[in-house]
Amino acid sequence: MTGDLTIDLRGTQIDDLEDFWDAVSELCGLPIWFGRNIEAWRDTIQVRGVSEAIDAHDVLIVHVDRSGFFARKSRELGELRSAFAGRRAQLVVH
Repeated sequence: MTGDLTIDLRGTQIDDLEDFWDAVSELCGLPIWFGRNIEAWRDTIQVRGVSEAIDAHDVLIVHVDRSGFFARKSRELGELRSAFAGRRAQLVVH
């Protein structure tokens, strides 16, 4: 593994979790069979073995704007944030 994989979604309109999956799928090299749910995402970014792009890096860093989905308090957002709560991934909300 080498360095960080930085995904910058600032400027991308993300109004719900489906928009988030749409935004990260191609950039993170998620396979077509990816589950598009938070548990699958947690496995992908923390356990690894799903995405070659993510697996090739030590840390995944995702930057998002504090708008839309990321501006509201919701159970889904809390669960997504907790999926990033490990040494191998970071969610940065600007």
